[in-house]
Amino acid sequence: MAECKPRLDGKVAIVAGAGSQGQIMGNGKATAILIAREGARVLLVDSVEDRAVETRDAIAAEGGVASVFAGDVTSASDCEAMVEQAVASYGRLDILHNNVGIGGAGTVLEVTEEAWDRVMEVNVKSMMLTSKYAIPHMVAGGGGAITNVSSISAIRPRGLTAYSVSKGGVIALTQAMAIDHAKDQVRVNCIMPGPVYTSMVAVNMTEDRREARRRASPLQIEGTAWDIGYAGVYLASDEARWVTGVILPVDGGVTIASPSR
Repeated sequence: MAECKPRLDGKVAIVAGAGSQGQIMGNGKATAILIAREGARVLLVDSVEDRAVETRDAIAAEGGVASVFAGDVTSASDCEAMVEQAVASYGRLDILHNNVGIGGAGTVLEVTEEAWDRVMEVNVKSMMLTSKYAIPHMVAGGGGAITNVSSISAIRPRGLTAYSVSKGGVIALTQAMAIDHAKDQVRVNCIMPGPVYTSMVAVNMTEDRREARRRASPLQIEGTAWDIGYAGVYLASDEARWVTGVILPVDGGVTIASPSR
């Protein structure tokens, strides 16, 4: 039997938000490691350089190829430079994984205008900017795959109004881009993580709250960053060549569970 090639062999990827804070694995870091395991060369983007360096070192320890770009994805100039570095380093660009995001609590009565604008800038505008500069290089190479990370909060609001609205914006942006760039063979999809245990939530998570989140899933299994990462690998791969504009919940069934569960 012929040996199977890695699923992303020969491809070049950018993972925005590729670092983790603390010891708990984050979605971006897990995705970057898995993409590299599947043979892609990866540019790791993070606003905190040391976090991206940790991800690079983890990839290098497994024999993968990755490099670091420290930048702000809400900045057009940084997004342009990020893409140019990936192409200069590896010769092409096939995959963009947009994982950057921040939280935002409170109702419209409670949130400040400044906080609202910041959540929209980081969670939605950043994905527009990274895509703006990535897509032309994907088109030049014959196509590509963009994956945007949203949240089930977009369809199940829970008192985080700015965050929920921004994640709904990610879904709308994904589907609009999927239509806009289908003619260029650029696929655009979205992952909606459920209550996964990651570095972003671990900071303020009690054990009781963590257990309640686990039990919220009909599967009664705690989701991790690796679950999100594996979905990202699939959507980036040629296995998903006929998949675009899809909003994929990775949530253990939380979004289909009744409130009584």
